[in-house]
Amino acid sequence: MIEKMKMVHIVTSASGKEEMLKGLRDIGVMHLAEKQSADREVIDRYQALSRTAMALKDYADPKQKGSSEVLADDEFKKMYSGVLEALEKKTVLNQEISAANAEIDRISAWGDFSPEELAELRKEGFDFHFYRIGDKEYQAAAEDENVRFINLAPIDKQRAIAVLGTLPQEIQATEFMVPERSMADLKHDIELSREGITECDAVLKDASVYDKSFQQEMIKVNNEVKFSEAEATTSSDDDFVWISGYIPEDDLDVFKTMAAEKGCAWSIDDVADDDEKIPTKVKYNKVSNLIKPVFDILGITPGYREQDISLWFFLFFILFFAMIIGDGAYGVLILVGTIALHLKQKKITNVTFLLYVLSIATIIWGAVTGTWFGMQSAMEVPFLKALVIPSFATYPEYFNLTSTDSQNAIMKFSFSIGAIQMVLGSILSIKKKITEKDLSWVANLGWTIAIIAMYLLSLNLVIHENIPLVPVFVMIGVAFLMVILFGGMAPGKSFGEGLKSGLGGAFTAFLDTISCFGNVMSYIRLFAVGMAGVAISQSFNGIAASMSGPLLVLGAVVVIIGHALNLVMCFLSVVVHGVRLNVLEFSGQAGLEWTGIPYEPFEETNKVS
Repeated sequence: MIEKMKMVHIVTSASGKEEMLKGLRDIGVMHLAEKQSADREVIDRYQALSRTAMALKDYADPKQKGSSEVLADDEFKKMYSGVLEALEKKTVLNQEISAANAEIDRISAWGDFSPEELAELRKEGFDFHFYRIGDKEYQAAAEDENVRFINLAPIDKQRAIAVLGTLPQEIQATEFMVPERSMADLKHDIELSREGITECDAVLKDASVYDKSFQQEMIKVNNEVKFSEAEATTSSDDDFVWISGYIPEDDLDVFKTMAAEKGCAWSIDDVADDDEKIPTKVKYNKVSNLIKPVFDILGITPGYREQDISLWFFLFFILFFAMIIGDGAYGVLILVGTIALHLKQKKITNVTFLLYVLSIATIIWGAVTGTWFGMQSAMEVPFLKALVIPSFATYPEYFNLTSTDSQNAIMKFSFSIGAIQMVLGSILSIKKKITEKDLSWVANLGWTIAIIAMYLLSLNLVIHENIPLVPVFVMIGVAFLMVILFGGMAPGKSFGEGLKSGLGGAFTAFLDTISCFGNVMSYIRLFAVGMAGVAISQSFNGIAASMSGPLLVLGAVVVIIGHALNLVMCFLSVVVHGVRLNVLEFSGQAGLEWTGIPYEPFEETNKVS
C-alpha cells in the first residue's frame, strides 16, 4: 500500500537552526519539499572522491585482497593527497609523452639533427631555412641568383633544400619549422616521463587496497551533501528559521517527540489536492517486497495518488519470466547460481529469494512443456514425460498431438493471461474510482467489456476458434458507448460537463478501442519469444550433433556457448517483453503512469549514493 503523507512545517530560532536540522536528520522521516542544491564545494569534494575511488579500481590487483583497515582521518588525508598528486602528475606526463611522440612523427623524416648546432650557425650569420619544394619551384629557385641553397635527401618523395635565408614569396614551398629539441632529446624525455609514470602507478597501486577507507570517506561527505541541501532548503528571517516537508502519517509521533526535545514549533496539514510533488512511500508486505529489486532496477515508482499494484506485478512477472525463459534446464542453472549466491552471502536477501522463486517457476514451466535444453530426447525419459501437460508440449508428437494443437493451446493460454491481467487492471481502477466517487468508473467497466470482446476476437482471428462475431461486435459497440458517455466524468464535474467532455474525446476513444485489441494481441509475445528460445536451443544442438570424431570437443563448445548466449537473450527478453506487459498494458488499464517521486527522507546514510 501507498502510505498517507502529511505536509509538515517546523520552525525554530535562528540560533537553533543546526540543532533542528540534526534532529530531523536523526529521526530520518521528513522528505524535504522544494529541496535546494548543496554547497558547490561539498558536491565537488564528493565527486572528486568518487572519481578517485573509481580510478583506483584500475590499479587494484585482483589476486590481492583489499585492506580491511579503515584509515584514520589524518592518514586518509595524507594518502588521498598523494593519490591526487600522482593522478595529476601521471596525466601531465602522458600529455608530455603524446606531445613528444607527435613532434618525433613530425621531424623524423628529416633525420636526427641538433637544433643547438643550427642555432650556433645562426649566431655566426648562417640563417638556414628548410623547405620541401616541387620540381617547378625548385627550377625557379635554381635560376634565381639571389637564392643560395643546398640539396638535401628527398622527404616523402619530394625535393628538400636548405636555403641560406628565406625563399622569395613568389616561390611556393612548405617550410619545415626547426624543433627546439632533437629527436634524441625527445626520446630521452619520453623515457624519463615513463619512469615518472611507473612511480605514479606504484603510488596508485599501493593506495588501491584502501577501497573501504574511500567508501567510508564518501559516506561522510555524502552525509555532508545531504545536510548542506537541508541547510540550503531552509527559509529564514532575522529571528526564525523554518523548513517544510512531507512525513508519513505513521511517523508523525516520532516527529512531534523530536520537535518537543529541540524546542521547535510545528504545524501539520493535509497535502493539497493540487500538489504534484508529494513523494510516494510504498509499504510492501512479505510477498510484494520481493518485487522491489525489479522496481529499483527499472527506476519506477507509482504516483502518490495511484494504486499499489506491486503484488499483482510480482505474480504476473513470475509467470512471464517462466514462459519467456521457457526451459526447465535453464531454470535449474539459475537455481544453482542462486544457491551459490546464497552461500556466498551467507544470508537470504530479497534478490536471492526472488531468484529462487523465478528459477523454480521456470523449472515448473519447462516441466509442463517438456523443454530441457531444447532436447527432444528428454521425452524418452519416462519421469520427464510424465510431467508434461500434453496440450502444452513442445514435442506434441509424443502425445499423439500435432504441433498446431500445441501452438494453439499456448497461444490461447497467452491471450487468456493477457485478458485476465487487463481485466484485473480495469477492476482495480473501478474499485479506486468508486471509493473516490468518480463516475468515470463506468467507462472502465466499458473497457472491461471491450477487453473480453477483443479477447474473443483474437481467438477467432488467430486460433480460428468458432466464436460468433455478432455478439462480439455488439459488446465492442456497447463498450465504446460507455467509454464515450462516461469517460469525461470526474469528481467536481457535473454530469453535463462530463458528458460533453466524453463526447469531445470520441475519436480518441475510437483509437483507444483499436489499441485495446493490439494490447490483447501483444500477449502473443509470451508464446513467440518462448518458441524462439526453443528454436535457438534446437539449432545449436543440431550443429553440435553433426560433429563427430575429433570435432566432438568443438561440438561441446558450440553447445555451451550457444546455450549461454540463448540464456542471456532470454534474460533480455524478460526485460523487454515481460516487464513491458506489466508496466504498459496492465498498468495502463489500472490507471498507473509510474510518474511517482520516490520517498527520500532527510537522514544520515551508511551507504554510498
